[in-house]
Amino acid sequence: MNIEIDSSDTLMTVLSFPPTMLGGNCVRDSTQNNEEAVVAVVEFLSAFTLFLMILTAFMSLAQLELGSNDPYSDLIDRSAVDGLDRLTNGEGWFVPYNDGVRDQANSTKDWHQIPVVDLYSGVLQPGIVSNGILDLERVQALSNVTIEAMTGGLGLSDELQVRLLIQVENSNNSERVGEVLFDGGSDRSTATTSSVASRSFISGSEVISVSLEVHDGGKAPKVLRITEISPRPSGGSPEWIEIQNYNGFALSLKGWSFERSGTSGSSDYLYKEGVVPGGGLVLFSGDPDSQVKGNASVVYDLGSTGFLGVGSVSGLDDNSGRLRLLFAEEDEGEGTQVCRIDWDPATGILLDNTLIWNGGPPNQAGSWNLSDSPTPGEV
Repeated sequence: MNIEIDSSDTLMTVLSFPPTMLGGNCVRDSTQNNEEAVVAVVEFLSAFTLFLMILTAFMSLAQLELGSNDPYSDLIDRSAVDGLDRLTNGEGWFVPYNDGVRDQANSTKDWHQIPVVDLYSGVLQPGIVSNGILDLERVQALSNVTIEAMTGGLGLSDELQVRLLIQVENSNNSERVGEVLFDGGSDRSTATTSSVASRSFISGSEVISVSLEVHDGGKAPKVLRITEISPRPSGGSPEWIEIQNYNGFALSLKGWSFERSGTSGSSDYLYKEGVVPGGGLVLFSGDPDSQVKGNASVVYDLGSTGFLGVGSVSGLDDNSGRLRLLFAEEDEGEGTQVCRIDWDPATGILLDNTLIWNGGPPNQAGSWNLSDSPTPGEV
């Protein structure tokens, strides 16, 4: 419809139109939309911030971190966590071998009561917690477990090594704080990557920590040492050799050998089985039945092989001789000398005299002292 009006009427007519006819509501809608957009952005940022806080807390609890991780480091981290979980989540178990086959019928959870020699001849899953409580008898029995049995039982790959430390963190008895209940394994000084998982237990009035370190360093050093020998016993007593294990874990005798020489010739004996408990003493005797054993954990027979003598039969020379302890890995042709003891008439060995290691380099003559008080099985 065309309406002709003059300019003054037009101005007045337009000014008299309702606001909706001029788009005034559009201006108000635009302002309202802007305000709603700002509110939406603020609400989004608040929700996103809360989400990040929750995610960060979750990742921390899961012992993870944001960002990319090295898969190899993750493997070692997970090995430490899983290994500690296996060790501290139950009592463990032991399955003996019978003619080379696992004897499931005679499996037992009381692995800590199995003699050290028998424990080596089977499959072990070590566990040190009974009914949710740290079992100190099982902790003490860890010295009967070899490093190989420990790493295998914890499910670790062959190239990884362990160090296990159990100690008193808190106690009403101040003298007990820091006391080490067990310490064994290999040092991480040669490792490129390592990880430690720890867990604390309340035991009576004490807090005891269990820390398992997994690393890719070298294997634990073979720290068997001859500590005393008796080459000239009296009264029909047997000759004997005393050896101590300076690692907390038990060590297999596989690969270890003795070599002796004297005026009557030389002989050697290679061990293919047997074990020395962690921190323990063992005796090698010409006659285990008559041997005074003291606190020795095990007495091994070297009389039936003729390596050691008893009574009038001598293995070690009475006056001039040499005894060596050697170790060889499976792929080594010759063993590495670990200990060497030499004696001659100038040494002055009389009946019932022994040679005792004084703590010096075990291959040097000055590291051995003459004693007139034999102490088999005693440090």
